[in-house]
Amino acid sequence: MSKNIVFTKNAPEPIGPYSQAVEKSGMLFVSGQIAIDPETGQLWSGGLVEETELVMKNLGAILQQADMDYSHVLKCSIFLSDMSLFAEVNEIYGKYFPNDPPARETVAVKTLPKDVNVEISCIAAR
Repeated sequence: MSKNIVFTKNAPEPIGPYSQAVEKSGMLFVSGQIAIDPETGQLWSGGLVEETELVMKNLGAILQQADMDYSHVLKCSIFLSDMSLFAEVNEIYGKYFPNDPPARETVAVKTLPKDVNVEISCIAAR
């Protein structure tokens, strides 16, 4: 099976045994992104709005590396540390998909990597 590993310095380097994204037959599977600043490698420690914006920016950088953008996204998975954060995260997320938004699920989990509030992954296609 031939697959293309997608990597960009404009998104955080993986913190475990996974790729930023994998492309196969025009389908792009982007790993969950958290609010790590790709320039410094440091975790964002500000507010939820900025944290969510950085997560979306990291997703966008990976999409761009694969010659795609948010319009190519078919599905997102959003993981929250607490469902009470949903409205605020949803408002920021929605700005990236003003027309024909992708399918999505949002779930609250007990903990996320590095104790962040939000992690988002996506599937895109050409």
